[in-house]
Amino acid sequence: MKILMIAPQPIFEPRGTPLSVVGRLKSLSDMGHEVDLLTYPIGEDVQFPGLHLMRTLPVPGIRKIKIGPSIKKIPLDFLLINKTFGRLVAGKYDLIHTHEEAGFWGTLFSRWFGIPHLYDMHSSLPQQLSNFKFSNSKLLKKTFDVLENWVLKKSESIITICPDLRDHVLTVVPEKGSELIENVVDYGMVFGEEDRSEAIRQELNLDGKTVALYTGTFETYQGLDMLIQSARLALAEDEKLIFVLVGGHGDQVDYYKKMAEEAGVLDRMIFVGQVRPNEVNSYIRVADILLSPRTRGTNTPLKIYAYFRSGVPMVATRLWTHTQVMDDSVAMLVEPDPQSYAEGILTLIGDSQLRNKISKAAVALAESQFSYVAYKAKFTRALNRAVGKEV
Repeated sequence: MKILMIAPQPIFEPRGTPLSVVGRLKSLSDMGHEVDLLTYPIGEDVQFPGLHLMRTLPVPGIRKIKIGPSIKKIPLDFLLINKTFGRLVAGKYDLIHTHEEAGFWGTLFSRWFGIPHLYDMHSSLPQQLSNFKFSNSKLLKKTFDVLENWVLKKSESIITICPDLRDHVLTVVPEKGSELIENVVDYGMVFGEEDRSEAIRQELNLDGKTVALYTGTFETYQGLDMLIQSARLALAEDEKLIFVLVGGHGDQVDYYKKMAEEAGVLDRMIFVGQVRPNEVNSYIRVADILLSPRTRGTNTPLKIYAYFRSGVPMVATRLWTHTQVMDDSVAMLVEPDPQSYAEGILTLIGDSQLRNKISKAAVALAESQFSYVAYKAKFTRALNRAVGKEV
């Protein structure tokens, strides 16, 4: 098929939705489809056979878009709307595939031009207004509720990325539902990979240390403040333990470094900053324990699937964001408070048999439910449903 995809995101930056979009592009390319991707004038280019990357014009003063709702997205989305209309007038497409708020105008243009619409739902947009404390306006939230429900009702096919979103869609369009496609793509497959684990071990002076690793964004909902307080407790009990944190923009890293200094643990917490996606697996390989301390939100962290595949045991908070895809058999699940999280870390460090049991079960889960083969099969069903083929 020839697909017009609209992604109101910085493609590419190493964070949730852009990573998910790139996973979709990789899969569509592998299936032999041709994709015109309309996106912001921000981020690094990506290349796949059959992909044509089309960016809007830059907006003076806008060089970066934060995660979540943002006033800066308004002029960029306006330009994307115009570019979408122009492409639909100029070209012939078999499918419109939209992400996030592009579903609003994608649904409208789908009706106007008579082209099937696939909506890729990475989050509930009304919920984002609250989660990111963007606005307390009940009218704005209600408006987004109405628009999102309209998109769900009018789209020919819907993709969701976690059980929480799948269940939400079922409450709005129970007769339609969605295809649940977890973000399981191994980005070493997408960006290539060189194993730098030994070099990283030397660069960070990790020999003889027990490494507890966090990877991901440094947004407040990730629970890094709680992690730092739990590190203070755990480090007091284990002199070989060291924490390595990968990710975060410069100002975020500085903020949490100051917090770690105030907690008296900065000398045993290494802040690496952002790394290339093809380096993340190398950092995971140097770890003895992986960390997901998220304290808010309902979407499953994208890193969880890489953690499952790694064979390294994980400590995660016992919240729906995690428990919708895992249980105690594949992770050390603990309450989202410093004391419980520290105890979880120390328990895993002190029990090699438990570490081995958890990591083997997580790898088995990844292979059986979260493989790339399963990902493509689910994606194919969503595409076929969108264009009216049998599924």
